[in-house]
Amino acid sequence: MENHLHIVCLDVPYPPDYGGVFDLYYKLKYLHEKNVIIHLHCYEYGRGKQDALLQYCKTVQYYKRSKGWRGLVAGIPYIVGSRADPELLQNLFKDNYPVLVEGIHSTYLLHKNKLAGRKVILRLHNIEFEYYRQLARHTTSPFHKIYYAVESVFLKRYERKIAHKASLTIAVTEKDAATYASLFGVTNTRHLPVFTAWNTMAGKEGKGFYCLYQGNLSVSENERAAIWLIKNVFSGLKIPFMIAGKNPSPTLKKEVQLHEHISIIENPSQAEMQQLVEDAQINLLPSFTTTGIKLKFLHALFCGRHCIANTAMAAGTGMENACTIAEDDKAFKAAIQALYHQPFTKEAIAERHALLEKHFNNRRNAAQLIEWIWGRFSAE
Repeated sequence: MENHLHIVCLDVPYPPDYGGVFDLYYKLKYLHEKNVIIHLHCYEYGRGKQDALLQYCKTVQYYKRSKGWRGLVAGIPYIVGSRADPELLQNLFKDNYPVLVEGIHSTYLLHKNKLAGRKVILRLHNIEFEYYRQLARHTTSPFHKIYYAVESVFLKRYERKIAHKASLTIAVTEKDAATYASLFGVTNTRHLPVFTAWNTMAGKEGKGFYCLYQGNLSVSENERAAIWLIKNVFSGLKIPFMIAGKNPSPTLKKEVQLHEHISIIENPSQAEMQQLVEDAQINLLPSFTTTGIKLKFLHALFCGRHCIANTAMAAGTGMENACTIAEDDKAFKAAIQALYHQPFTKEAIAERHALLEKHFNNRRNAAQLIEWIWGRFSAE
């Protein structure tokens, strides 16, 4: 019997070059490996049509996301209303296959009860209303602060309404699953870790040459974290510190220039970023938001040496014991001083590999998802 599955994505999941599509892309790969026949539906708003997706998907349909006022639907969050395309419903109703909805962003049809009678699995990428509330708190732009705050209010009301409409809701962290259960009373919530590009631990033995913070530096939270590390941690340490990522602002670059032992690498290629993570002695992972899981956290754990994170970054991921937890500037300084001259050992690699294998085994997680959708489980 063939297993056909519709997957509705909030964005085009190729190339897997930012955190929001990483889980989407590698999920396609490992479901395809398990002989699932995938019918992909994705919203295209700048990434273009990608023929590479056809290596894992039998069909790929693209839909335009409405921008600006065209994406406004009364009482519905903008991230949802801007993806309200009637053509999606027409394509889904050509058959009765299960539907995997990726992200609250893609749930317009679920909200409108257009998928009644279908098996619908909702994949949460965040607790979206909380994520937007935290974005509002941390951004310095007055316009974005208002937008994020309003969107958070709409999202909380919206998420409460649709929380019980899916056949199954799957969160990326145990914490997010518990939040949906406690806040919205959802009993059919499960936790499934994100799919990744890595299957084995690749961190190098020995010592690296610097501390590293990396991410999309055009994101306000990431810029804030980088500046916090500069001002509160490395201004008082004479240990080499590198910041790497997309589109750093003039404000961040100016702050870096004030310190001889701090440098910034703008827009590194994927290969360059990989080398930076591997060669670092310590990957630094502070976060100011507490929902979902961040790609850079997994990248550092799979490919780096020592990792220092705060609870906001690590909680609910299952990987709390794979890194050093530090909550404030004093704790970060102390951890950096303790780890900077400490070699990364075979024993540390083995311990981290065991944790990563337990939680982020792509093939086992694909098999678990298949069991939840079709009731058949294969752990091969």
